[in-house]
Amino acid sequence: MNTNQPAQQQQLQVNADPEILKGRYANFMGVTHTKEEFILDFMLLVPPIGQYVARVVTSPGHMKRIIDALQSNLQKYEQQFGNVSPATEPGQPTMGFGK
Repeated sequence: MNTNQPAQQQQLQVNADPEILKGRYANFMGVTHTKEEFILDFMLLVPPIGQYVARVVTSPGHMKRIIDALQSNLQKYEQQFGNVSPATEPGQPTMGFGK
């Protein structure tokens, strides 16, 4: 057996429910962590109510890879479409009618 040959790449086939492939819109994310995992909670906040739309639990090592991938893709996006300003923090919800 020749150990100098490169390892063969395996093809991975991923199946997904069509409902998952539709995606979910979130305008808020909360992050908590323990020593073993990070928990990302995505929510849709439309005052006066909010709704969880997804929760992702991952390891610290994979979280680091997620952050790197997000930074890389944001940089590519800005190179193509221009700088993105951070969204402003939501203010206090108000109810009523404008004049």
